[in-house]
Amino acid sequence: MGLIEKYGTPLKFTYLPKIGSQINKARDYFKDAFEKHQYKANYNYCYCTKSSHFSFVLKEVLKNKVDIETSSAFDLSIVRRLEEKGQFNKNQYIICNGFKTETYAENMANMVKDGYNNLVCVLDNPEEFDLIESKTSSHTNLGIRIATEEEPNFLVYTSRLGMSSKKIVDLYQAKIQNHPNFKLKLLHFFVNSGIKDTTYFWSELTRLVNVYCDVKEVCPDLDTLDIGGGMPIYTSLGVELDYAYMIDQIVYYIKTICESRGVSEPHIFTEFGSFTVGESGGSLYSIIGQKEQNDKELWYMINSSFITTLPDTWGIGQKFILLAVNQWDKEFQRINLGGLTCDSQDFYNSDTNSNQVFMPKLKQGDVLHMGFFHTGAYQESLGGYGGIQHCLIPAPKHILIDKDSEGKFSYEVFAEEQKPESMLNILGY
Repeated sequence: MGLIEKYGTPLKFTYLPKIGSQINKARDYFKDAFEKHQYKANYNYCYCTKSSHFSFVLKEVLKNKVDIETSSAFDLSIVRRLEEKGQFNKNQYIICNGFKTETYAENMANMVKDGYNNLVCVLDNPEEFDLIESKTSSHTNLGIRIATEEEPNFLVYTSRLGMSSKKIVDLYQAKIQNHPNFKLKLLHFFVNSGIKDTTYFWSELTRLVNVYCDVKEVCPDLDTLDIGGGMPIYTSLGVELDYAYMIDQIVYYIKTICESRGVSEPHIFTEFGSFTVGESGGSLYSIIGQKEQNDKELWYMINSSFITTLPDTWGIGQKFILLAVNQWDKEFQRINLGGLTCDSQDFYNSDTNSNQVFMPKLKQGDVLHMGFFHTGAYQESLGGYGGIQHCLIPAPKHILIDKDSEGKFSYEVFAEEQKPESMLNILGY
C-alpha cells in the first residue's frame, strides 16, 4: 500500500534482494548434494539473460559472481558493456546458446580474440561448426546441445533445439577432434517442461547423462554437463516445492550413471533464468469498475491490460500468485478480471484450484488494489516494453509498397532493422 500511495497504479516493481537469495539458495542445495554424494567436480550457476535483460537485474545478478548464458548476438553487446563497467570479467563463463546467425558468430569470434577466455560456443546444429570456423582462427571452446525428446503429449516428438545424440560423436570425430583451434568441452540439454519430479524428467535425464558418457569415451577434453534451466518458481501459495530433493536427485543420478560407465563425473552448469529473477517481480493494479454480465459472471476491470503487462497469462495460460492488496476485512467472492483493451482474450479468470479468482466484495465508493506476484521473468520482453523483443531478436526493417495509376511499384523504407544501441538504451546500458 505504501508503494501504491506514493506512486499510484498500474505499477511494476522489482525487489532486488530476492535475486541474490535465489542464487544462494541453489548454490547451497548443490553444495549439500555434492558433499552428500562425494561429487568431485564443480558447480557453476549461470544466469539465463533472456529472462530479463535489464541493467539493474544484470548488475544484481553479477554481484553474486555468477556466469552468463546468452541466446542472441545482442546479448554479447550487453556483456561487453558490463565488462567495460567492471561488472563482468573476461575469465567468467559465457555460454552462447541459440541458433547462430552470421552476426552472432562474428561477435563470438571477436570476443574470443579480445580475451574472453571462457566463452563457449554451443553448437545447435552441425552446420554451425562451419560457420564459427569461418569466423575465427583463435582457440575456441565448443559445446554441443543435445536435442531432448518431448513429453508424449507435446505437438512434436523431438525438440527443434539441439541435434540428435546420434550425430554428436560423428561431428566430433569428423571436424573437431583433430582441429587445432577447437576443443569440445561441454554438452548441453534443456528439458522443455522444466525440472519436475516426473517419470518423463528422470528418464530424459538418465538418457542424456548416458549420451554424455558415450561422448566422453571418445573425447577426453569433455568435462562439463550443462543441464539447462527450468527450476520452478512459486506460482501458487498452495504448492510446496522441494528444491533440496530435486537437486539431490539430479546430482545422485549424474554421479551414479557416470560411475557405472567408468566415467569421471562432469562439472555441472545450470542456466536458471525464471528461478533467478521471477520471484523478484510484481505488478500492482487498481479495480476501476465492475460488470455483471449474467447470473454467474461478475467482472472486475483493472486499470491496465494483461496483454501488454502480463502477456504470459493469455499467451501460454501462465498462472501467477494473485492477491488483494487491501480490503482484506471484506467478504470475498468469485470474479473474473478484465483488461482495458477491446481484445476478448484480455482477461484472467483462473487460479490453481478453480475456474475463477477470489476478490473482496465491493460497495459503491470502495477502492480495491490487487497484485500479481512473481512476475519478474519474460513479461517485459514479451510485451515489447519500450521496444525490446524476446531474446533481443531485433525488429525487422519495414518496407512500404505502393502502386501508381500506371501500375508501377514504389518502395519506401519506413524503418530500418533495429540496432543494438536502441535496445541497450531501453534496458539501461
